[in-house]
Amino acid sequence: MTALEIVAIPAFADNYLWLAHDSDSGSTAVVDPGDGAAVLSAAEARGWTIDTILNTHWHPDHTGGNLMVKEATGATIYGPGAERARIPRLEVELAEGDTVRIGAHEAAVWAVPGHTLGHIAFVFEGLAFVGDTMFAMGCGRLFEGTPEQMHGSLQRIAALPEHTLLYAAHEYTLANARFAAHVLPDDAAIAERFARVAGQRERGEMTLPTTVERERATNPFVRATSVAEFARLRGLKDNFA
Repeated sequence: MTALEIVAIPAFADNYLWLAHDSDSGSTAVVDPGDGAAVLSAAEARGWTIDTILNTHWHPDHTGGNLMVKEATGATIYGPGAERARIPRLEVELAEGDTVRIGAHEAAVWAVPGHTLGHIAFVFEGLAFVGDTMFAMGCGRLFEGTPEQMHGSLQRIAALPEHTLLYAAHEYTLANARFAAHVLPDDAAIAERFARVAGQRERGEMTLPTTVERERATNPFVRATSVAEFARLRGLKDNFA
């Protein structure tokens, strides 16, 4: 079985929409298609036909292209059942313990609340699409969930094998690195990653995917050892210039 081919589609100011293609079967999924036109163009350029739409949560920059992609391809729309009223044309409602497939590749559906109450992640062997739960060196804002929920979600993702690739939905790494260096100014690993990320962004390079190993080492939200510490950091980040 060949590995999934993953392609990033930049959209809006800082989103990444992800195409995942199984060359053995020809099956192609799009994860969080906020911009339907961009998604269809990227798939067409590669000769791929999208048959699966995977939504991690309801926010429009993740679901706004559902209808366009559905109408163009007939793809089946999957997403969190807990957010069904807010996801355009959701067809298959997912919850903790369900699975989805892209060709021969199967993903476990994980409930990872915090950013939204119904947020889910798609966890394949060796990689995971984590939406707005975990970012490189950061995490999503708590728009709906609690610190307890988000702390638990981050710790769960961080317990995956260290070489697992994490595909987050936004290019926030430089801002997150700046914050991490601010709250942990004497941390050598964070300082080194901050410098590397700054160079990548100056060259116009993307900083994703990240890995579980990198996040364990340099993500202050992942490294928080208690809910109280996580909540303190999230509050500081919310007000960080």
